[in-house]
Amino acid sequence: MSGSMVEFRANGRMANGWLERHGTGPGLIVIQEWWGLVDHIKDVAARFAREGFVVLAPDLYHGEKTTHPDDAGRMLMALDIERTGKELRGAADYLLSLDSVSPKKVAALGFCMGGQLALYAACQSPDRVCAAVDFYGIHPKVDPDVTRLSGPVLGHFGKTDGFVKEADARALESKIRGAGKSAEFHFYDAGHAFFNDTRSDAYHGPSASLALERTLAFLRSQLSG
Repeated sequence: MSGSMVEFRANGRMANGWLERHGTGPGLIVIQEWWGLVDHIKDVAARFAREGFVVLAPDLYHGEKTTHPDDAGRMLMALDIERTGKELRGAADYLLSLDSVSPKKVAALGFCMGGQLALYAACQSPDRVCAAVDFYGIHPKVDPDVTRLSGPVLGHFGKTDGFVKEADARALESKIRGAGKSAEFHFYDAGHAFFNDTRSDAYHGPSASLALERTLAFLRSQLSG
């Protein structure tokens, strides 16, 4: 990882995030799982930076992180969703202010809790976030208003996910399309967190590789000049 922590303004407050960039490119917000801004998320940010994006991973837990599911669940439920929405908008504004972000476009991408928040960011700030990628997104306190989307949504879900049922993910895809918006969801022979290569109990290499290939094609198409 070659990135660093940066500060950015979010609705009158200061927020923090991990910035990765290698030259110029469109902006990408990478949103954490329920563990916090851990090294895995920083590494994911670095991977996308190497693919030509300027990437900011906001620290939505403000310094807190954990490896224990009980603590992660507590922090997820304690998350202030209104403040988080403002911080994600601030993250988009920060990226758009950078000379290295060219063209001036931003997408949001997230995993687990972050997947739902990526969709939320695109709904809350459609004038800033023009596309969203949702990896098996779930958060019981987040209900995105998909009628506000200004751009398409790409979704990746596991057929054996114990947290997000396939039927619920398909219902979300139908809801987005029913609102007259664009959504393309893919379903993999994998479970929850199949993209997280630090978790041997969850990672599924073939699914992760295919999801990454589809994601890069989607982002390049939506964020091109």
